[in-house]
Amino acid sequence: MKLDIDACIERLYAGHALSEWEVTKVCELLQDLLCDEPNVVSIPAPVTVVGDVHGQFHDLVEIFAIGGRVPSTNYLFLGDYVDRGQHSVETISLLACLKLRHKARIHLLRGNHESRNITRTYGFYAECHAKYGSACVWRAFTDVFDCLALAVIIDDSIFCVHGGLSPSITHVDQLRVLDRFGEIPHEGAVADLVWSDPDGDVTGFARSQRGAGYTFGARVVDRFLHTNGMAHILRAHQLCMEGFLVLFNDRLSTVWSAPNYCYRCGNVASILHVDPYLKRDFVTFDAAPESRAPAPQPTPDNMYFL
Repeated sequence: MKLDIDACIERLYAGHALSEWEVTKVCELLQDLLCDEPNVVSIPAPVTVVGDVHGQFHDLVEIFAIGGRVPSTNYLFLGDYVDRGQHSVETISLLACLKLRHKARIHLLRGNHESRNITRTYGFYAECHAKYGSACVWRAFTDVFDCLALAVIIDDSIFCVHGGLSPSITHVDQLRVLDRFGEIPHEGAVADLVWSDPDGDVTGFARSQRGAGYTFGARVVDRFLHTNGMAHILRAHQLCMEGFLVLFNDRLSTVWSAPNYCYRCGNVASILHVDPYLKRDFVTFDAAPESRAPAPQPTPDNMYFL
């Protein structure tokens, strides 16, 4: 049987999940493609940048309605495709198929939720079991997650990562030689890249209350940008009630793309257009009308994101 990737994409846009065979085949092909990408991918502008989407499939479709579909628009997704939302399977399936079909037009980074440990706790594992009756689809996707790139640089000027910076990394070349293939470790540079957060109340690095990664301040950002000859850091990872946040004299931006996060937070979301001259323009949006689900009850174990 031959995989019809275009037919898969159209079915996914219509909200229909793929078969287990189709998902497994997509993941096999995508692993091969991603393994050929470097840890740090260089891409040109223009590009539209998307932050966390967290399984909110209808809001992902809304993003493509606002920004344009691939391949008419180039996209960079900063990670956290699954967990929390009710449609992680459809969300990551669509992004995986789009990457296979238009590999130069869409780039996918790894977030802290692209992890076996995290997805077992925050929804993706249970969703795969509920929709496919086993963990086979979950295993296929988590094998793909092991291959996702760690960072993107836009036109040698904008450093893009899911979480933030690491005290272990001063120069981008240090990222290029990391072994990224495998589960996200509990500590070290790879963990820091997907877990760390900026903090206006510190200047250097401080231990994060998330239990992984660090918080970092303006001095760290300025030093990293100066050392690497860049102008801006672009990241996701933190809920922004207004959809985005710009810090440190316009040296760092956070983009958040899951509106009404967890179907209860009441936030707006944003995507970020970077034009050919590297001008940045945030576009905010509300949750799609279809994006409704019962609000999960918070517990001490699932409150880290707030």
